[in-house]
Amino acid sequence: MSAQQRVALVGAGIAGMCSALALSRKGFSVDVFERDIPPPDGGADRAFFDWNRRGAAQFRHPHAFLGLMCSLLEEHYPDLLDDFFAAGARKVSFDQMVPPHLQDQYRPEAGDEKMWVLMCRRATMETIFRRYVEKQDNIRIVNTTYVTGIQTEQRNDQVAITGLELTDRIAGNQKSIFQADIYVDATGRASKFGQWLTAAGAVIEEEREDAEIVYYTRHYQLKPGVDEPDRHKEDPSAGDVGYMKYGVFPGDSGHFALIICLPNAETELREAVKDEDRFDAICMQIPGLVPWISKDRAEPTTPSFGIGEIHAVWRSFIKDDQPQVLNFFAVGDASARTNPLYGRGCSTGILHAHILADTLSTRTDPIARAVEFQKQTVEQIRPIYDASLREDKNGIRRADVVMKGGERDRAGSLKKWFGFAFGDALAAAARYEIHVFRGLMRTVNLVEKPGAFLEDSKIRRTVFRYMLKGRKKNGQARVQRGPNRQEMLASLLSDQE
Repeated sequence: MSAQQRVALVGAGIAGMCSALALSRKGFSVDVFERDIPPPDGGADRAFFDWNRRGAAQFRHPHAFLGLMCSLLEEHYPDLLDDFFAAGARKVSFDQMVPPHLQDQYRPEAGDEKMWVLMCRRATMETIFRRYVEKQDNIRIVNTTYVTGIQTEQRNDQVAITGLELTDRIAGNQKSIFQADIYVDATGRASKFGQWLTAAGAVIEEEREDAEIVYYTRHYQLKPGVDEPDRHKEDPSAGDVGYMKYGVFPGDSGHFALIICLPNAETELREAVKDEDRFDAICMQIPGLVPWISKDRAEPTTPSFGIGEIHAVWRSFIKDDQPQVLNFFAVGDASARTNPLYGRGCSTGILHAHILADTLSTRTDPIARAVEFQKQTVEQIRPIYDASLREDKNGIRRADVVMKGGERDRAGSLKKWFGFAFGDALAAAARYEIHVFRGLMRTVNLVEKPGAFLEDSKIRRTVFRYMLKGRKKNGQARVQRGPNRQEMLASLLSDQE
């Protein structure tokens, strides 16, 4: 069945490459259309600095390759992992994530092996993925080819795609039509398939929520002979000082990225981080970042650069239990997009790719395929989306309170007080109790549904016990050391004088 079917897949980012691999392993023939040029010859640095990836706005921003993604790679493509390690990527296992003060409590448990992360830059990840995919017999990648439209026809109450309009920008904008049995949209946040399908008569339901943040990135490289700082010291390399979040993302070959995340309304700081010297000045006031970017330890390799228009987006191609489109499937950010601050996009992308491959290989009827794909997407990906959306809304509320000079978690009702108190207690318990830390890390690494660890009665009892310590003491685990907002602004003003 599947060996006879041809898939036209648009987009050669991480979700696209994962989808192509998963489909090819099920016997499908896959043609991938990518508008950008392929990665340049050479190593990881050449890809990072020279590859023009206009189709991926977040290409040079840091990425987290979490346990869900890593365990799927390990299960299905162990030889691909070998290629990543050969290119300088590193594996950080769960036992290495356990901070020193919890090591005496740590005992290996089943499931720990799924909680490991891959440390590398996205440019390294994409380059190795692309070269691996290019070696597969039943995958063809066509570069510098834009999909500029679709052909459709009406089939009863559904719209069916019957062809892609291709425009080759290199060959004088030459146009052609490509036909396949199945069409997959892996074009991410810039997807145009929704508007094309809507124009053809399909009803595409979309939920969209603004995270109301922007974040800025700057890349650095450790100087020769300098070891990576201990990430388990008292002042962590990622955290929250109330009005600003920050984080270090170690990469490959001594490279690392540092991000500063700010609310949209934080105009003065947003203006400051655009300047590379002031970006560093801000970071040097955060104790957990000083060991990373001190001038005697690392050198910047890029200026600071930002990304905004950060939205949570959920698209549904089924209305009233009826598929709106046949033989068409959107994966990754083209279907469900979460705030990249949480690092979940790559993991949900590979999960979605395997949901698609499993669906298409076990069903042949177009309607049954659409219904099952939507069902599995909702069951497996919607909980991750919902958890991310809740975090966004909590962040918006806290930022608004801080901007107005209030206490960021001040409760206006008993219900809100309990929620804040529970959250403070959970953060404190995760810091000092290995079983709570392990449970929280299962959620962070997406190896189970977000928050599922709280169904464990032992973890709940521990958190309730910590609630008795009081919010003031527990709250210290949530906000890291650093200047308050007014002190930071005053420092920046004095630097300009």
